[in-house]
Amino acid sequence: MCLIITLVNFELYIILVLTGLITVYFTFINWTNLRRIFKTLPRDTKIIKDFITYFAKIRILKLRGYDTYAKIFKTLVIKHPNKIAFKHEDSTWTFQEVENYSNKIANYFKEKGFKRGDSVALFMESCPEYVSIWLGLSKIGVVVALINSNLQYETLLHSIKVSNCKTIITDTGHIDTLSNILTDKNNGLFSSKRIYLKTGRIINSIKYINLVQVVILDKELADVSTKSPEDDIHLGSSNDEMLYIYTSGTTGLPKAAIMTQSRAIYIAMGTKHVAGINENDILYTPLPLYHTAGGILGVGSVLLGGSTCVIKSKFSASNYWKDCIKYKCTIAQYIGEMCRYCLSVPTSEFDTSHQVRMIIGNGLRPQIWQEFVQRFNIQKIVEFYGATEGNANMMNATNKIGAVGFIPIIAQLFYPITLIKVDPVTNEPLRGSNNLCIECEIGEPGLLIGKIKNTTENSFTGYVEKTATNKKIIKDVFQKDDKFFNTGDVLVRDELNFYYFKDRTGDTFRWKGENVSTNEVEAVISSIIAQKDCIVYGVEIPYTEGKAGMAAIFDKNGEIDLNDLIIGINKSLPNYARPLFLRIIKESISLTGTFKLKKNNLQNDSYKLEKISQDCIYFNEGNKFIPFTQELYKKIKSGKIRV
Repeated sequence: MCLIITLVNFELYIILVLTGLITVYFTFINWTNLRRIFKTLPRDTKIIKDFITYFAKIRILKLRGYDTYAKIFKTLVIKHPNKIAFKHEDSTWTFQEVENYSNKIANYFKEKGFKRGDSVALFMESCPEYVSIWLGLSKIGVVVALINSNLQYETLLHSIKVSNCKTIITDTGHIDTLSNILTDKNNGLFSSKRIYLKTGRIINSIKYINLVQVVILDKELADVSTKSPEDDIHLGSSNDEMLYIYTSGTTGLPKAAIMTQSRAIYIAMGTKHVAGINENDILYTPLPLYHTAGGILGVGSVLLGGSTCVIKSKFSASNYWKDCIKYKCTIAQYIGEMCRYCLSVPTSEFDTSHQVRMIIGNGLRPQIWQEFVQRFNIQKIVEFYGATEGNANMMNATNKIGAVGFIPIIAQLFYPITLIKVDPVTNEPLRGSNNLCIECEIGEPGLLIGKIKNTTENSFTGYVEKTATNKKIIKDVFQKDDKFFNTGDVLVRDELNFYYFKDRTGDTFRWKGENVSTNEVEAVISSIIAQKDCIVYGVEIPYTEGKAGMAAIFDKNGEIDLNDLIIGINKSLPNYARPLFLRIIKESISLTGTFKLKKNNLQNDSYKLEKISQDCIYFNEGNKFIPFTQELYKKIKSGKIRV
């Protein structure tokens, strides 16, 4: 123990010395940065202190041999075996019960021949068993592919194939979906495998779906030992692949990002320390556990931090605060458009009678930030930015409205992320006369990138599909042979190094010589139409340069006043950003599992009347929206109408 304390103290000393040297450099060499440092000193001092504490704790754990989820979780089980780890609907799971169930999973699948490096696909709704299953499999070194529980047909089949799994674990709610893809043509993928069905129902122990054997997991586990597989756990290391977590698939098919033990520990514990989550907190997560926000950040507060987590299988805006009150939650998670949906629910006594002191997530629009805080009486909002596979992650734990995070000015040498200029049409990095990339100035939007280094926080482990990995790497950025991770997102930073999300590359389009952020236009329109779903995208028009804006709005009951809408648009948006076309959708707009609005199909439909005859299309005449007719369509296609 003395050796560990000495090593940690030495490391802290080195960090402090380096910080001092960097401060001296900026003080005597760069007077502009000196002024910025003084402005951000209180903020940056706290975040640096938090990260030093966090890195030191991880190093201590690693030196003591606690370098995997299973090893760290075991210490918490010993500390408080009877404390509640998970709440789900009306059931509770203690830390000991999670340990016992995960040990049964480990012992059972080891007995069935599964070994270190194998992969298993998990296709289930969020519940305590979900977490316990992947935790148990990780104890014997089996990688678990967390399949989006909303997938169907080709996308589902693709996700399973990519994982190269030996088996699939599912539940009764998804077995029919699986059976739909287990056709004769796909039996080559599954014919030699079993499917394990997690169920509480009493049914036959073995079924067959299209020649594939289905085994009832509950019955199989009944007599399996709860003894911890210590030898297998001891073999585990921080470099082990633990999970495959898929991208949302907003563009193209989902990609399976590799989540190692060390990366998952880094993400969960970093969030815990910076945000200020403690053992006494009860965290509410209505997020899907197949993605990082719920499955690593939310669940990690339990497995690595000793907190309690309330798992909700499905998000419900009308029940969000009711649930927080019911379970006495102190922290709640959000993602994507959840906050907007909560604001669209009529006000009630539940809005402020909860005990939630902090919400944590990403995707809270700056246009509704203050309204959300005031209506629901939230003391602290922790907005973060990051991708499962990315190395350019950051967090805003300062209540700075609209910011997705910040990087201390004196920490940029250790955590090199920045913004570079890109071509607004091709999205390719712009390069100077030396063929190197061009860094953005303060206040100038650009592509966020992170330098790839051999450290946990700067690494890029990539995807199962190596071709997809290579596409996310930009080479020769600021010097020959350097490599940076391409986030695919356009951000802007201010003088104090706060970063603000602008849009996804590919979503931003150019019209009338100006770049239009679909994210910003969507936010404006949503506020005008009482937070209804809205998607904005660019569409091509013959004989014009760039793309014109088109908005699709979900309005099932015809509640939107088009006159109020055009007045609001003209008041809030510059001419080039005002949508030229408006589509009113009667059916619901599709969402990803992380509550992002899908726009690919809408963009492909464009304003072609033959493709969208079931919806109403309008044309922006400047001061009003008029019905878009076949005659108007022909005039625009022929160039007779100038836009």
